[in-house]
Amino acid sequence: QVQLVESGGGLVQAGGSLRLSCAASGRTASIYGMGWFRQAPGKEREFVAAITWRFGTTSYADSVKGRFTISRDNAKYTVALQMNSLKPEDTAVYYCAASPNYDGSYDRWYDAWGQGTQVTVSS
Repeated sequence: QVQLVESGGGLVQAGGSLRLSCAASGRTASIYGMGWFRQAPGKEREFVAAITWRFGTTSYADSVKGRFTISRDNAKYTVALQMNSLKPEDTAVYYCAASPNYDGSYDRWYDAWGQGTQVTVSS
């Protein structure tokens, strides 16, 4: 099994930046793709970004394209989400996820999840 722990959430003003980090442990050799998802109060969980572990191929939701950047450090088994130009609508709990065979936007294909980290953007 893969265990994931997120960090880096917090409170920031609109237009500011935050950097989230996700540390993977356990069966990290089984990871093919990792993703970031978020869930705002009263809303369904939605895809934010994903990256393939081996090649670093990335994909983004349209709502964050050009503002967020996902990256990985294979040596440290970490994935980061750099979030710039934050907006109040980015407020949510952000989750890191890992999959042994997928790197897309459907959360059902990820089988390991972190506990989440809160991001709050004030206007």
